[in-house]
Amino acid sequence: MELLKAIHERRSVRKYKQDSVPDEIIFEILEAARRAPSWANTQTWRFIVVKDQEIKRLLSETLGQTNPAKNSIIEAPVLICVACEKGVSGFSKGVARTDKGDWFMFDAGIAMEHIVLAAWNFGLGTCHVGSFDAPKAEEILKIPEKFAIVEMTPLGYFDYEPKQTPRKPLEEIVYLNVFGEPYRKG
Repeated sequence: MELLKAIHERRSVRKYKQDSVPDEIIFEILEAARRAPSWANTQTWRFIVVKDQEIKRLLSETLGQTNPAKNSIIEAPVLICVACEKGVSGFSKGVARTDKGDWFMFDAGIAMEHIVLAAWNFGLGTCHVGSFDAPKAEEILKIPEKFAIVEMTPLGYFDYEPKQTPRKPLEEIVYLNVFGEPYRKG
């Protein structure tokens, strides 16, 4: 599948078939994540592939009652979680190199986007899930203290055609040279 096609077509999926996902495909998707760029090539991410139904149930309980991904985590045959080592990405000799501090969230976001695009390539659905009780999820997944869980995504074959959500027009979000200066085609 062409990359731009995957970018244009990919949607958040929240209902999944029970069909298992072959390990070969999961490893291909994780290989795409491993290839993501990171600050100074620190590669601080670690991926936890969860197939155990009880662990998925416990993780779903870390989401708020109104989170639309709550059932997806249990339903999908696979859940991929990303945790990153703290205090490494964005740092040099222990000093943060930007006013943003620890850069691990940025690196994790890139890696997870590689996961969701690679998954779409295989006809699999995903959904970025970032709103959950992180300390509780870290306890469930036995994540060491020097790491922080950032995100999780259910992964599986979807049983409906996900609808496109509206996007703001480029004219509203793209500027030329300085903020607010319109950048127009032509």
